Amino acid sequence: MARNIEIKARIENVEAIIPKAAALADKGPIEILQDDTFFTCPNGRLKLRAFSSTEGELIFYRRPDQAGPKESFYLISPTSAPDVLRESLSLAYGQVGRVRKHRTLFLAGRTRIHLDRVEDLGHFLELEVVLSDGEAMETGKEIAQDLIGKLGIASIQLIEGAYVDLLDQTAPDHVK
Repeated sequence: MARNIEIKARIENVEAIIPKAAALADKGPIEILQDDTFFTCPNGRLKLRAFSSTEGELIFYRRPDQAGPKESFYLISPTSAPDVLRESLSLAYGQVGRVRKHRTLFLAGRTRIHLDRVEDLGHFLELEVVLSDGEAMETGKEIAQDLIGKLGIASIQLIEGAYVDLLDQTAPDHVK
């Protein structure tokens, strides 16, 4: 299973961070619209990410819900029929929630810098430092900590959990 170190933080405004992220990046910005549907999953999280009616990814992942750097294990399965897959998984397992966002992606070495505008939630920064097989988690944590410092993110801005959790906390009947 692939692994990365993740950090998620609430930010005031994506536009204010774009110049800082661009200065650190090797590639980007890449603009992506994402529609994530989460399903009941007792062993982690299962989400279907739709980019369009003909392109999507089924993503299983496991990570602790804690603020600050955390290790995430994940598997990604591409699909060319996300709408049918969403319906099948909804009938089989039930939906937990749905998150729609506009993501601005930058690549800085092996780190994905996500600047997210999340519908009904606000603006966020997410870092994903990709780890190689057998690489120590601490190496990725050091890279992530260095980047949040360079991006001007304070520890008070770090958040736990996933966007779907935050939506659930703000509006329990958010499932669409």
